[in-house]
Amino acid sequence: MPRRACGEHGVGSAAMSPREAIMATTTLVALQPNAMSPAQLAAVSYLARYSGSTHRLYTYQLKRWFDWCEANSLDPLVGIQRAHVELYIRHLGACGLRPSSVNTMMHGVRGYFRYAHIDGLIAADPAVYARLPKVHHDESRTQGLDRLELIRFLQVAQTISVHHGALAYLLGINALRASEAAAVGIEDYRETLRGHRVLHLVGKGNKPATMPLTVPVLRVLEACRGNRTGGPLVLRPLSLKPIDRRDCYRMVQRIAKTAGIPRHISPHSLRHAAITNALDAGVPLRDAQILARHADPRTTEHYDRARGNLDRHGVHFLTAYVASV
Repeated sequence: MPRRACGEHGVGSAAMSPREAIMATTTLVALQPNAMSPAQLAAVSYLARYSGSTHRLYTYQLKRWFDWCEANSLDPLVGIQRAHVELYIRHLGACGLRPSSVNTMMHGVRGYFRYAHIDGLIAADPAVYARLPKVHHDESRTQGLDRLELIRFLQVAQTISVHHGALAYLLGINALRASEAAAVGIEDYRETLRGHRVLHLVGKGNKPATMPLTVPVLRVLEACRGNRTGGPLVLRPLSLKPIDRRDCYRMVQRIAKTAGIPRHISPHSLRHAAITNALDAGVPLRDAQILARHADPRTTEHYDRARGNLDRHGVHFLTAYVASV
């Protein structure tokens, strides 16, 4: 079959066809069933379930599926069989995507067919049994910080500004994501529950969460708050405007440079450091999962550096047990 080159158009490319306009917009168009094909109607209906970054991601993933189907003279929905989905998965791999990236690219496509089947638009789901690349998970590849580096990072952050200090503690102790830390407001940590000062936040997937604030963290947050009684907590030190995700990256990189940490450090590196150091400190996996707010404990396991510690390998305990007989 003829295939389009791997260099796909971006979501916002120019000179888009009506089909591409429907697929590329991040604001859902008004439903026009009479002017849409079943595939387009199914796509708009499916994407209506999501918003924000998830909506944009799934829009892009479906656009790549639609483009591949168009290049191979296929309807994106009607008549699709498992073999077509398997060929598309192979096509993604041939474009140079790693197995984990191929699996991620298929999230939107698999969901698209799943709900089309639920809605009765197709008789069977062709993607449900499609074979995805095997991903061998080991330790997280993110460059985190060890205990001494994390301590130095937190100390140096407070010397730059109270805002850098608050951001560092939210990321490195409470394991917040960059967008979550940027969204923390002064009103979000006023409440006390069962003797603990707590932080209320809305995390990934719009899931609400409540986290305790330890005394060192609370002290830094209060220093950042100053005399303010409301509004965003962490501000840009010079303009005093609320920070966003990009500001988080810049502030973290400045702290890392000042602290003399030679490698690239991002906000996720701080979240990674919080989880890995908690596990190194002996925090049970279940409690580390709660700290990280992971839905699946296997995700938290990827942060466990001790899994590769040969001195603690179970073979030593088994040998000692058998030899003692």
